[in-house]
Formats: sequence, structure tokens, C-alpha cells
Amino acid sequence: MPYLLVRHKVADFSNWKPIFDEHEPTRANAGSQGGLLFRSVDDPNEVFVLLEWDAQSRAREFAQSEDLRQAMDRAGVLGPPDVYFMDIVERLPA
Repeated sequence: MPYLLVRHKVADFSNWKPIFDEHEPTRANAGSQGGLLFRSVDDPNEVFVLLEWDAQSRAREFAQSEDLRQAMDRAGVLGPPDVYFMDIVERLPA
């Protein structure tokens, strides 16, 4: 399965999170299969989102969408995000 990893800084995590949550149906309709949300222990306003997708092409389309750009603006994302498209090479036992 393809993955999308996004790293960005936000103005205030507590303001960003509800907007991220309300965007869930849009992510699901775009092909997201769910994932994990991380936050830096050194900077609580540095956010990492790892999402699994049904198709790499749909992940790329979503990442470039105007809807996502508008949601990030409303949520207080600072600057352009770092975006990575990835595939699993191997699951490690430990």
C-alpha cells in the first residue's frame, strides 16, 4: 500500500487539530485508508501525518488539491509542508 507522509509546522496545535479532524471525510473520499498522527516532543506545533492510501495516484492528487490547501490555510499551517510519497519495503520485527 502507498503512504503519504506530511510534516508541517502549525501556529497552534489546539486550533489545527479540530480542522484536521473535520477534514477526515474528504481524506476518506480521496482514498485515505487512515493512518497515524504524530507531534514532535520538542515542538508541540510540529506535526507529522502518516496516511495509507488506496493508490499512489490518488494520494498525489489529494496532496495537490485546492481543498487541502484551503484547509491548511484555515488550520494555521505555517509555510509549505514537507510531503513524501512512500511504499513499504519491509516490516521489521523489532
